[in-house]
Amino acid sequence: MLQEKFKNNTIILASNSPRRQELIKGLDVNFKIEVKEVNELYSSNLKNKEITEYLAVLKSNAFGEVSEKDIIITADTIVWFNNKALEKPKTKEEAIEMLSKLSGKKHEVYTSVCIRTNNTQKVFTDITKVHFANLSLDEITYYVNKYKPFDKAGSYGIQEWLGYVGVSKIEGSYFNVMGLPVDKIYQELKKL
Repeated sequence: MLQEKFKNNTIILASNSPRRQELIKGLDVNFKIEVKEVNELYSSNLKNKEITEYLAVLKSNAFGEVSEKDIIITADTIVWFNNKALEKPKTKEEAIEMLSKLSGKKHEVYTSVCIRTNNTQKVFTDITKVHFANLSLDEITYYVNKYKPFDKAGSYGIQEWLGYVGVSKIEGSYFNVMGLPVDKIYQELKKL
């Protein structure tokens, strides 16, 4: 559907995430990967979607001028828990600590997307509520040791073992938790 509409355009996904790349493939559009180096710092007074929207726009602005044929898609995801952003863990201990906090509780996953052309910019956010079952320290340690979730916000990938055994309920988009609300991206691309 979109393939025909954008046959003269270049869709650029600005993400090294294999999960985001896989999700965009699912829309049946041709795209290329191009990532600009960005220092992902934000003000400590930003909360939940303010963080992800700020970072998605920051990643988009790193491209500078956009050619007439390009459509740039950038995104940012955080896990929001206890009024705080849980980002990517830096160590095994930090990952175990994050997952121990999430065990038996509900958190929110925010993904903001910025779609930019030479004359438009659209920023939107999707929120999914994720309920975790009670996880033992052995289960959390097993997951961290085997899956090494150091490139994932909140220290987990819902599509991995922990998602199978530890997620008791989700409210909202599963794909949003993976890092890209593809249903909303599809709707926004149709409007271009």
